[in-house]
Amino acid sequence: MDNDEIDVPEYFICPISLQIMKDPVTAITGITYDRESIEQWLLKNKNTTCPVTKMPLPSDSDLTPNHTLRRLIQAWCTQNSSLGIDRIPTPKLPLNKVQVLKLLKDLKDPILKIKSLRQLEILAAENERNKKCLIDSGVPKAVIMFLLDCYYKKGVEEGVEEALSLLQFVKVSSEEVKVLMSENSFDSVLDSLTWLLGCDFSGNSTMVKSHAVLVIKNLIQRGDSSVIQRLKFEFFEKIVTVLRNRVVTQRGISGALKVLLFACSYGRNRIMMVECGAVFELIEIEMGTPEKIINELTMSILFHLCSCASGRAQLLCHKGSMAVLTERMLKVSAAVDDRVIIILSLISKFSATNSVLQEMLKVGTVAKLCLVLQSDHAKYIKEKAMEIIKNHSEVWRNSPCFPERSSFYGKFV
Repeated sequence: MDNDEIDVPEYFICPISLQIMKDPVTAITGITYDRESIEQWLLKNKNTTCPVTKMPLPSDSDLTPNHTLRRLIQAWCTQNSSLGIDRIPTPKLPLNKVQVLKLLKDLKDPILKIKSLRQLEILAAENERNKKCLIDSGVPKAVIMFLLDCYYKKGVEEGVEEALSLLQFVKVSSEEVKVLMSENSFDSVLDSLTWLLGCDFSGNSTMVKSHAVLVIKNLIQRGDSSVIQRLKFEFFEKIVTVLRNRVVTQRGISGALKVLLFACSYGRNRIMMVECGAVFELIEIEMGTPEKIINELTMSILFHLCSCASGRAQLLCHKGSMAVLTERMLKVSAAVDDRVIIILSLISKFSATNSVLQEMLKVGTVAKLCLVLQSDHAKYIKEKAMEIIKNHSEVWRNSPCFPERSSFYGKFV
């Protein structure tokens, strides 16, 4: 029989999920919810009010188990089992700090460490409540210290894969990053993760390195500007190598690109990236016709790297660069158009040799710039496109794709 046809007591129903509650808990506002639904409301969705009363309900407020209501629901389910109602099992006791600290103690035991890491990962994957308990109990920092110990020993120990995977569930917080920085261990942590990118992992190397890149991204995001200013050549070398060898997942590539984009804010970093061959590899990624988010990230990084002469030179050394830039125009997004046209503007101003200008004509760059002028793009983008065309009109004027000067300039100037 369809459960929708059964008359379920109203107070058995969770106000959020509208399903029979399996683990009813009462919030400080007096409203009872199913634990999973209210924890997702508070912890995962970052809401701060009671869904029913709209009163303040902080994420760390107590949720009191409603044992009486749970027993009533269980008894009702048993009585109606012949109608297709499944019995609701008694929920497990919530994870507590004592249990977590026991697992962290086991992490230091060579025999128990793998079992401990796997158990922590299982707990983290179960629900948001467990994640919060693990974070509050210091799991992220303990796992980071485990990886750091591997680095100091210069040996990839068993458990590295599990440790990096666990850090995808319980990310290192901004507060913990500040602690690492105050203890002067942040740079060593980055060094350890960078070192892992160059290690040889048997079997699941792609996933392990992807996780390492994502942990690096999380740490860089949460660090202050001094972190980005201190990045080393070896750091960029390993990140670019990861992109070159495609030894990470699509999510890992996105994470690596975000790391480079964060670092682009400082000139010294841009120079090191170029020296590592980042421009060339970004064009190679683009030639693989990646998804929109990758397009936007690569073009944003290229925009920064082409602000220096060496970056522009490396871009123009790649035989497919101009074709890729041209192909992306008016095809992906306004953000990509913005970056591409500014890159072309930089090339037009500082690197426009005759061969470059002929290449722009050959691959259709000039024709695309003319189309930009007729689009609904922002005024400054159209002005940039017009500036490129004006600066080199004498070279391009005899091209079939180049419009008559009188009508063309009269319309857009």
